[in-house]
Amino acid sequence: MSPELSRLSVNQETVRQLSLPELAESCAKAGVGQVGLWRAPVREYGIERAGKLMKDAGLTVTSLCRGGFLTATGPAERARALEDNRAAVDEAAGVGTDTLVLVSGGLPPGDKDLHGARERIADALAELAPYAGERGVRLAIEPLHPMFASDRCVVSTLSQALDLAERFPAEQVGVVVDAYHIWWDDQVPAQIARAGAGGRIHSFQLADWITPLPAGVLVGRGQLGDGSVDFRSLRRHVEATGFDGPIEVEIFNEDLWARDGAEVVAEVAARYLEHAC
Repeated sequence: MSPELSRLSVNQETVRQLSLPELAESCAKAGVGQVGLWRAPVREYGIERAGKLMKDAGLTVTSLCRGGFLTATGPAERARALEDNRAAVDEAAGVGTDTLVLVSGGLPPGDKDLHGARERIADALAELAPYAGERGVRLAIEPLHPMFASDRCVVSTLSQALDLAERFPAEQVGVVVDAYHIWWDDQVPAQIARAGAGGRIHSFQLADWITPLPAGVLVGRGQLGDGSVDFRSLRRHVEATGFDGPIEVEIFNEDLWARDGAEVVAEVAARYLEHAC
């Protein structure tokens, strides 16, 4: 592995067309030593088996995605969400990563109370954070672009994510700095500094913002260099805090999924060197 690629992690969803063995093989061939994994394919393959596969291939698992969806109002729905998130913590530990990414959840049907939804997230974290900490897993709250606030994530900014995370020990709850979701926010430099000062940057992810937005916005992330995000600037802000952890490329894009996966992994590595180093 070249020194320039030593911090690159390829998120599994970027090349979802690859099986776990194919992902491991493609990363090894491209000189990539780290991967982020997703729960569904990991469970299908077998949690311990997946962890062993990555370890035997010389790969470090940088994160597991995802837990969260913690905004339900009904007792039964909230109990199911907590149960699922405890399972996600166990899966993260089982696959060998210390970071579980949380997508907090949107507004329940008919609900317009953003503040109340965020407080329900805090209530859930109060139960989940100690559970995760006991298992050596950090919960990483990922703010999503405001266009997802209604149905996927009422946490839209780093400031909002930190307001939640800072209620708990930093070794239990932190944040994801995801370029795709926060690049537009002029408060980001200050909030990255705030997160870094508290030791709460638990994940740093890259994907580009392309326009016009595809019809399926959820799968409209761009390959690095194809859009509007200044990755080098964001990286400078993050690293100014002392963060020296993995830099994970997570792209949801149907065009990439339709291509040869090994070719995409190699292209991700090349684009990372060109646009983020």
